[in-house]
Amino acid sequence: MKIHLIDSAGNEFIFPVNPEELKIARSKGIETVNILSLGEFDFPSGERVKEITFSSFFPIEHDSGYCNSPDIPDPIDAMQMLTKMTASKQPVRLIITDTPVNVLVLISAHDTTFKGGEPGDIYFDLTARTWRQMKVHTKLASASKTTAAKKSTTSRTDTKKTPKTYTVKSGDSLSKIAKMELGSSAKWQAIYNLNKKTIGKDPNKIKPGMKLVMPT
Repeated sequence: MKIHLIDSAGNEFIFPVNPEELKIARSKGIETVNILSLGEFDFPSGERVKEITFSSFFPIEHDSGYCNSPDIPDPIDAMQMLTKMTASKQPVRLIITDTPVNVLVLISAHDTTFKGGEPGDIYFDLTARTWRQMKVHTKLASASKTTAAKKSTTSRTDTKKTPKTYTVKSGDSLSKIAKMELGSSAKWQAIYNLNKKTIGKDPNKIKPGMKLVMPT
């Protein structure tokens, strides 16, 4: 198992040491209504945001007994990377291999601990909350405005460009397609964001024959 964080620019961070345990908290929103003479009643009001929490540390030296790879980040640099992601207003993608976790999250808490007797090692506790985009639908004030808008749309020349598409071939990945079509493998996230409905929850599971819309 490996834990990855990927920001909106495509920068990837892999935690060098796996946590002993990882907790995912799920709960249902409950609205309590007090009805006169009958007392309190609970009504479900939708799913609450999930929280994913775990603790680990950034070692100053590699140890094959617990490190995921010999290429480990400097603990100070790793701590600053997490601090930057915590301060960002943009969600990051959290991927935990060998589990179903592949979601956009906001890092809501990142606590650091320095322990005496372990110079250079940095311990941390991290809390991430799953991110959902708010969708707001608006209605025109009157039917007359709707009619006027339709007439305006009909008379206006359509200047929109037809979006460029790419048909997935055997052996393709989003990084490979981004490199070929957009010039940089780091732009795979932009392709995924435009084609989530086609690809599904896992950006690694693209299939030959899929038609993907390319970012402009």
